[in-house]
Amino acid sequence: MHVAVGLGNPGKEYDSTRHNVGFQVIDRVATLLDSSSWENKFDARFTRGRVADGRFMLVKPQTFMNKSGMAVQALLHYYKVPLAGLLVIVDDLDLEVGTVRLRGSGSDGGHRGLCSIIECMGSRQFKRVRLGVGRPRPGESAVGRVLKKVTDAEENDKLAAAVEQAARVAAEFITHGKFENWTSPKSS
Repeated sequence: MHVAVGLGNPGKEYDSTRHNVGFQVIDRVATLLDSSSWENKFDARFTRGRVADGRFMLVKPQTFMNKSGMAVQALLHYYKVPLAGLLVIVDDLDLEVGTVRLRGSGSDGGHRGLCSIIECMGSRQFKRVRLGVGRPRPGESAVGRVLKKVTDAEENDKLAAAVEQAARVAAEFITHGKFENWTSPKSS
């Protein structure tokens, strides 16, 4: 089984924030793979389905970002999914807005959602897709940046393109198990 987990925060007040691009990717993958029946269990909202190469699960933890690992650990343990089958999708302040970066493993890079998953799983050996949301502007805190709704049309377009690109990468991983390290070219 392949599991794609998009990190974000539950609740309408967090919709369209930079911190919830992981949820947006999962919603798009659900559309691409025609998966529509959602369940709530293990502090997560998830859908399951089948593709030619096996089964998949799309997950949006409902624990809030900093405790995402609890939901991920519970689901992977219950469904007996090895870490090799896990793909985590997160926002990244250190990447330019709209950049997509794929890595087969690595550190949390200061991302508390990834930190929680690493701590709960006891390993950094899982795949991740990072979507660039850009550094805070002068006078703006990191928390303020990621929890603010995107209102700039150009930034919104770049993020929408990144969400689409990340969703296609996740769908390819789910349907064919394909995943390679790369970073998208800088946007103009």
